[in-house]
Amino acid sequence: MSDARRELPSVNSLLETSGVRSLLAHHPRRVVLDAVRSAVDDARSSGDAHRTEEQWIESITSVVRRNTQSSLRRVINATGVVLHTNLGRAPLSEVAIRAIEEAAGGFSNLEYDIETGQRGSRYSHCVGLLRQLCGAEDALVVNNCAAAIVLSLNTLAQRKEVLVSRGELVEIGGSFRIPEIMARSGAKLVEVGTTNRTHDDDYRRAITPKTGAIVKVHRSNFTIEGFTADVSVERLAFIAAEHGLPVIHDLGSGLILPLEAHGLTGEPTASAALASGATLVLMSGDKLLGGPQAGIILGASSVVAKLRKNPFARAMRVDKLTLSALEATLRLYLEPERALKEIPVLVMLTEPAAEVESRARTVARTLTDGGLAAGVTATSSSVGGGAFPTAEIPSSAIVLEGNAAELEDKLRRADPPVIGRISDGKLLLDLRTVLAREHAILCRAVLQALS
Repeated sequence: MSDARRELPSVNSLLETSGVRSLLAHHPRRVVLDAVRSAVDDARSSGDAHRTEEQWIESITSVVRRNTQSSLRRVINATGVVLHTNLGRAPLSEVAIRAIEEAAGGFSNLEYDIETGQRGSRYSHCVGLLRQLCGAEDALVVNNCAAAIVLSLNTLAQRKEVLVSRGELVEIGGSFRIPEIMARSGAKLVEVGTTNRTHDDDYRRAITPKTGAIVKVHRSNFTIEGFTADVSVERLAFIAAEHGLPVIHDLGSGLILPLEAHGLTGEPTASAALASGATLVLMSGDKLLGGPQAGIILGASSVVAKLRKNPFARAMRVDKLTLSALEATLRLYLEPERALKEIPVLVMLTEPAAEVESRARTVARTLTDGGLAAGVTATSSSVGGGAFPTAEIPSSAIVLEGNAAELEDKLRRADPPVIGRISDGKLLLDLRTVLAREHAILCRAVLQALS
């Protein structure tokens, strides 16, 4: 019996085929050569030596495509979770994207004072807008909110005790826990109260000469209901003032505009948090604010100045692309109506359910015209990103006929990947988290993957 593997073509012979020569014209030789070797090795291990030239080219092209594809890729978020941490949280507005292009395409005044011709500071960017929008005396931007916590505590309470309610010792994304992050700052965590009830006197009894700060963590990704008691930031500020202590409020979400008119309640705005009397308010840039990943610190000028001087601030600083996107996003908030129309996160959160349904029916018709069995169903979206944890936003989704797991797998491998969710044995593509500008991309990807 002859060994089929002996009939495998040589690498050199495959390199001479017209299909591979075409690949060499568009890709580095090393990439194509590795793909040819990989295809031959695959055929050898599977015993599939009898392939036509067309099949060999198809196999090699598939490997080239896979090996040249970017690791970080755009996907279509059809999960219905607006601030999906696994999918990169907030998509940027068009003006923020243009600002990044402008900053990335040349040099900038990142640390240069144009007025004086002297060295400037990257910490000066965005400060004016944050003061104006949030009512802060001063502001500092670092690379994320966890960094803001570490920097604040390291500056104000290193080797000192920090008081936190047991009901606020939360776990955030990626299994990171607030107590562990706080411990890295060099401060000692002191828990006060109980999981469901914490009172003024719990804080007062815990204050000693070793106390460096009181921390209030906004429970943004869960709720505690029933027999509960909590101490407001206003009360904590009063208690802290009695002992000359700072209050650090980890707000988290970064909400600038109130959304009560759109049915979303319970999340304080940055300006309201500052007005409550906290020394520092910390929040994220890529959650409800709708900008790039960043940690924003708002508060008293004398305290923020200390944070700027901390060597940790350099390790946590943001780059020019983040600052440019954040500034462009903040500038939209100067006109609230424009912000609601142009910041994608706010668009998704506030779009009327009837408009989402209309868009869903338009997409369903396109898919049906393309030969797929697609319908529309009413569903509910969620905010995600640790904000408005109990909110359910009325939405509409495309329902695709077929085995849900198989459909999900095929769409996840589409170009670009389409990420939906399975509910009651059906694959749903929730249109609330798909922007109108993505309709054509979504339809093309679904049709190519399933047709």
